[in-house]
Amino acid sequence: MTPIETEILTSLNELDAMVRSIATADPKPDLLLMFSRLDQLTAQLPPTSDASLMHYMHKKSYEKARLWLQGREAENQRGSCRH
Repeated sequence: MTPIETEILTSLNELDAMVRSIATADPKPDLLLMFSRLDQLTAQLPPTSDASLMHYMHKKSYEKARLWLQGREAENQRGSCRH
């Protein structure tokens, strides 16, 4: 895993934790800030990055990207775009 992929995975794990805590969190987490961070990291991915990861990140399929980065691609359900 490249350093940028590691940063993306860390951010995706943080986003997952934020979403899970939203019902009880006070104050509520700033999801827009996290989405902005993920956009910035996605822009840093080199063109040689895996096509599936690029697709997931550009389509904001963050759970699929997280599973892919964790080596759990088999758990991803195929979407309407066949990914």
